[in-house]
Amino acid sequence: MDTLFGSYVAIVTPFNDDLSVNFNKLTELVEWHIAEGSNGIVACGTTGEASTLKDDEQLAVIEHVVKVVNKRVPVIAGAGSNETPHSLYLSLEAEKRGADGLLLITPYYNKTNDEGLYRHFATVAEKMHIPVILYNVPGRTGMNIPISVLKRLSQQENIAAIKEASGNLDYVLKVAAECPSLAIFSGNDSQVLPILSLGGVGVISVTANVVPKEFAAMCAHYRAGRVAEATKLQIKYAGFIERLFIEVNPIPVKEALNYLGWNVGGFRPPLYAMSENAKKILVTALKNLGLKK
Repeated sequence: MDTLFGSYVAIVTPFNDDLSVNFNKLTELVEWHIAEGSNGIVACGTTGEASTLKDDEQLAVIEHVVKVVNKRVPVIAGAGSNETPHSLYLSLEAEKRGADGLLLITPYYNKTNDEGLYRHFATVAEKMHIPVILYNVPGRTGMNIPISVLKRLSQQENIAAIKEASGNLDYVLKVAAECPSLAIFSGNDSQVLPILSLGGVGVISVTANVVPKEFAAMCAHYRAGRVAEATKLQIKYAGFIERLFIEVNPIPVKEALNYLGWNVGGFRPPLYAMSENAKKILVTALKNLGLKK
């Protein structure tokens, strides 16, 4: 990847009725995102339900996305784990399958101390020949990357960026100030503009599954100096973004795509269909934006 900028869609993993991966539908989605202007595809992130994919499924999804994209945009592979050797295995295999970069989450549940966290990421990065994006999402993992650790990691040649989803703009400011070599992606769709204003490069987005053109335009407007136009888009989709997280991601976004006729299927347990009340709220938000079947 020569440059990191724009809206990278954290693409859903579509399933058949038996919850096997629907590769034909995945092809359709990837082609649509490229046509709509998404700047990159993130396969097998949280939104892609990677935590319930077996290793062979996860690597098959990554390989399929890489082949369909065929170098038209960067493909970032979710390859993180709470076990360092497992993360290294997935990362090496994703690189073999042609991924342009990796998204690596902090260890979840078992967590670790500062030195263990540094070594967890550094062990993977030093073996890679493609860029690594660190993923900071303490709300899911129970662990925040300390700035002191991040500074050390930013000195690793292959660690290029951070997906920042803590929601803490003070933390983002510290990253920008103390780790200037790291590109910063917003991991929260409601904070794209604030993070761009602090020197960020874009967003790894859930909402872009539904409105890819608009999220790519938001980033492009900002980069071109059309801040007012970018701000209008951030504000326009504020309510919709809120409703896309009315239940745990990726339940609402897959429900939205199904409502819009994409037929991306259901969810791997323990994820379950939205409550009827939540679904009504989501459908109303889609209609209010003029998004219909």
